[in-house]
Amino acid sequence: MTTAAARPRRRARRGEGELLRAEILTAARELLAEAQDADAVSVRAVAERVGVSTPSIYLHFADKQALLDAVCELVFTELDARMQAAAATTSDPFDGLRLRGLAYAEFALANPEQYRLAMMRMPALHGEFDKNTYGPFSAEDIVAGPTYHHLIDAVQSCIDVGVFAPGTDPDVIATSLWAATHGAVSLCLAKPGLVGDDALALCEMVIENAGLGAALSSHIGHPHDEPDAHGHEGMSEGLALLLRTTAQIAAMKPPTAS
Repeated sequence: MTTAAARPRRRARRGEGELLRAEILTAARELLAEAQDADAVSVRAVAERVGVSTPSIYLHFADKQALLDAVCELVFTELDARMQAAAATTSDPFDGLRLRGLAYAEFALANPEQYRLAMMRMPALHGEFDKNTYGPFSAEDIVAGPTYHHLIDAVQSCIDVGVFAPGTDPDVIATSLWAATHGAVSLCLAKPGLVGDDALALCEMVIENAGLGAALSSHIGHPHDEPDAHGHEGMSEGLALLLRTTAQIAAMKPPTAS
């Protein structure tokens, strides 16, 4: 069980309930960061850290799961703010999309247990998803939240300028890019020795490759979309030719303005 030094606390005045709730959430996040294990963080430890009695916690959160769900919501609020701030540093839509992914990875690597809590918990122990058992913070809540919608908007901006082909489904691209970034982050957190000394550099490579790959495939299509069973034959040669041609075009100097 995680223990924590209690903070001396005076009796709360009328109207300070929201302040106490915020202090409880802050304490829970601190303990998660220290313990690196959500199971080791108890409601009693949170109460001790805040300097209140354990029953005081239950005035704001029905149980530990409700407290952890509230922490998840707070994590996503902060994550969204960081992604928005990162994207705002550039006027280029595609670079903004890259910076969003990088901010996501930076946050996850800096807050591993909070990220695991928000993104790596199993939705149920067995059988179908039970929202009553696992609280309100579900995959459906993530998709409905501002973080996902801002990502879709960023992808749509790239479609508007032609990075992704017209008619591309922004939801599909957004989900695939999120999946790539999440996969890289999860690997770094689960197997740190496998990714070397610079986990963020690996995540950045995955983010850039996923974005470029999604952009390319949106224009040329996917080989598995071909009805012919032999549609994959010659794929490597065709792709190599396309990439060599693209590299030659990229190496050409743009015409100078007269």
